[in-house]
Formats: sequence, C-alpha cells, structure tokens
Amino acid sequence: MKRFSTILLSAVLLSTLFATAQAPQMPKPGAELKNLNFYLGSWKETGDMKPGAMGPGGKFAGTNRGEWMQGGFYLVVHSQGTSPTGKESALSIYGYDTDKKVYTYDEFNSSGSPIHATGTFDGKVWTWTGDMVVGGQPIKSHFILTETSATSYEFKLEMSQDGTNFATVMDGKGTKAAGAAAKK
Repeated sequence: MKRFSTILLSAVLLSTLFATAQAPQMPKPGAELKNLNFYLGSWKETGDMKPGAMGPGGKFAGTNRGEWMQGGFYLVVHSQGTSPTGKESALSIYGYDTDKKVYTYDEFNSSGSPIHATGTFDGKVWTWTGDMVVGGQPIKSHFILTETSATSYEFKLEMSQDGTNFATVMDGKGTKAAGAAAKK
C-alpha cells in the first residue's frame, strides 16, 4: 500500500509539472501601449511641405488607418496620400521598448526610405526622434505631434544636418474620421 501511495504521489507531481510546462503564460502588453490608442481608427491629414531637401514644397493630404496587431503589442498604421512629389503610401509599426523605456516607430514607404524613430509621450505631446537619409545625406529628425483633442492633432517635422540646428520642413493637422473609434 505504501508503494502504491508513493507511485500515486509521484504520478500526481509529474503530471502537475507536465501540465505547467505545457501551458506557458503568454506575455501581456504593458500599460504604456494604451497611450498608442490615440492613433487607432481612420484619420485625415492636411498640411504644408516647405521647399527644400524633401522636395519643392506645397500642400499635402492623406489618410491613416491604425489597428492593433493580434496580441496588442504593436499598432499597425496604413497611410496613403498625395504631396508635391506625387502619390505616396506607407506602412508604420508603433510599439514600446520596455528595456529602453521608449516608444518605437518603424516606417516602410513607397519612396524606399525606411524610417526608424524612438518616441516619448508626456500626456499630450508625442516627440519622435530619428535618423534618415535625404538626398544621400544623413539627417536627424524630430516629429512632434500634439493631441489637441481626442479627435484632432497638430504636427510638425523638423530636420537637421548637424543635429543641433533644426528647421521645420513640414507641418499640418489631423482629424479623426467620424465613427472611426477602433477599440483595443
């Protein structure tokens, strides 16, 4: 009887260990990612490009549509629009780097110029800082987006060749399309 009890206890312990090993706990998105909910849904953008390294300058307009990737760790935004240089499209992926404590932004666009930036958020203002190549030259950039309400924002893109003297090369506004409130 004692041998049977020992075997039964061993079997229970092994099955518990096996069940625990078979059911790993999936990670959960951190609280910081909830701030990206602002970008959800469909948005319309309009603005001005200043003449310079990015092109001749003039008006631009476009749309952005943001949705969470399954799992809730990355926000995916599809963009389309027109600018003084023609039609454009982009795929952007927003996330959060828990080790570095910064938001991440990666864009792949129809001009063939990928963009990587890191960002901070102070409750109203998003500041994205990155490096890109424009006309074969390395450029530092700041993209500053200010949430003016739950359904609107203003933004500006600043660039610098020396990383110190920044000039505004683009500015504009965005408005959330009616009924575009997508939930996470």
